[in-house]
Amino acid sequence: MRKILLFIIGGIFSIYDSSGQTASYSVIPSPQLVKTTGQDSFHLKKNTTITYPKGNELLKRNAEFLSEYIGQATGNAPAIHTYIKEKRANNAIILALDPTIKNKEGYILVTTSRGIRISGQTANGVFYGIQTLRKTIPATVTTDILLPAGEIKDEPRFSYRGMHLDVCRHFYPVEFVKRYIDLLALHNMNTFHWHLTEDQGWRIEIKKFPKLTEVGSIRNKTVIGKAGSGKYDNTPYGGFYTQEQAKDIVKYAQERFITVIPEIDLPGHMLAALAAYPELGCTGGPYEVCPDWGIFDDVLCIGNDKTLPFLEGILAEIIEIFPSKYIHIGGDEAPRTRWKECSKCQARIKNEGLKADKEHTAEDRLQTFCMTHIEKFLNGKGRQIIGWEEILKGDVAPNATVMSWRGIQSGIKAAQMGHDVIMVPKDHCYFDYYQVKDTKQEPLAIGGFVPVENVYNLNPVPTELTAEQQKHILGAQANLWSEYIPTSQQVEYMVLPRMAALSEALWTEPQSKSYENFLQRLPWLVKLYQRDGFNYAKHVRSEEHTSELQSPDHLVCRLLLEKRKRKGGGCE
Repeated sequence: MRKILLFIIGGIFSIYDSSGQTASYSVIPSPQLVKTTGQDSFHLKKNTTITYPKGNELLKRNAEFLSEYIGQATGNAPAIHTYIKEKRANNAIILALDPTIKNKEGYILVTTSRGIRISGQTANGVFYGIQTLRKTIPATVTTDILLPAGEIKDEPRFSYRGMHLDVCRHFYPVEFVKRYIDLLALHNMNTFHWHLTEDQGWRIEIKKFPKLTEVGSIRNKTVIGKAGSGKYDNTPYGGFYTQEQAKDIVKYAQERFITVIPEIDLPGHMLAALAAYPELGCTGGPYEVCPDWGIFDDVLCIGNDKTLPFLEGILAEIIEIFPSKYIHIGGDEAPRTRWKECSKCQARIKNEGLKADKEHTAEDRLQTFCMTHIEKFLNGKGRQIIGWEEILKGDVAPNATVMSWRGIQSGIKAAQMGHDVIMVPKDHCYFDYYQVKDTKQEPLAIGGFVPVENVYNLNPVPTELTAEQQKHILGAQANLWSEYIPTSQQVEYMVLPRMAALSEALWTEPQSKSYENFLQRLPWLVKLYQRDGFNYAKHVRSEEHTSELQSPDHLVCRLLLEKRKRKGGGCE
């Protein structure tokens, strides 16, 4: 079978040659255009250099990344030099800017026998060209590398390509958050959505309100097993990021052309804040940092005159830490129960003239009042808000961008209303869901079923929208909620290789996509996971696969055999 495997793969992946000397442009995500010339390949050697225009600090950093990437694979990091006037490549990889490239994240990669030139309209584009080049090189080699002569012209389909991480239910250290960002860079993602506040823990330092971390970052116990089990470990659990640590992570992401969007979830999912400042709840408490998972009735009291200044104080510090255009303010899963019973909230409803109609309660309007106030505050600081789709229930804040997560219908509605949309449909984009139907050998998860194929088949642009409405679809992201993900190793297991499928869904034009071809390219990327010690899931094909451990070779072979069986053949 091994011989059969190599024979079949050989026509697809020259990189699978045991010599490990030849690179391949069969990377993930698949570039929009790859053209080989058949001319002599470029010989990447120990004395190959990387050059960039003198004085360009962004390209200097890109050159340093490329040198490091090549060093990881070969054990030899190329020397870096500058140039004042670009010269013809001679055993060099040239980084350059080209204003004729239309897309700011687009790039052109040209390989000849003399060298390689990677150009972009911006340093961002050059960076993505570097990511492509890094992925063409075998994960580990001991000899020189041949890169086929040719040209790649490439740009992303969507401007927003994101990954989310919930650090509230479970907390992950700074170094892992950076490692997570490295994964985003490898997969051409440009946005890191950082979920920082929850019922189960407040994870970001706010100097004006120190109790948020002194009290709100620590829960006294955590539920064992599924939510509502009634069993707890009775062990204190906590952690938070200082503002300096958060700024360091933002800088780390910026260096990789990734924007960090912080989320301060309001007015619901605020039990950790209420435990710290109980006077801001409708009942006055006492409250505790929640030890269980779920949705809870206690939310911020919007009728309290102290609540909105409290939120403004938090967000004033958040925007000093995070320079992103967007601030995510949640808006999801905020029960109206306490507001209906609260005299202060009812007085606010009356004083603001908030009226119910056939579709919305007065309490729905109260949430809109809160979200609109926060939007005006952030707009006044030069920022824009993103909210979960629940912000549509009421009168949505006028300039809000909507994340549609329960499906695509809310995204369709928002786009038709003229709002920008980020698609996060749970059946395609919830990476805390199980990856296989046979879950006996899987770590405990929240439920659901999102195999790699579902992720790959995501199309964020609904056909129901007109061409003009489609322009409001900025892109998509995958969410990773961490109730059942206690370790960083499990984070990696849940996102890999599903992140690879997402990257191609968001980068590559639909007409250039093929799931079967993606599966044939995936083992090469898996080699990089293995080299860098990432804990990836080894099953790929949806319900046909269980949790059986598979090497890249085994994985490809199995998939090819399945194809042959469907055609009536077999394999011995």
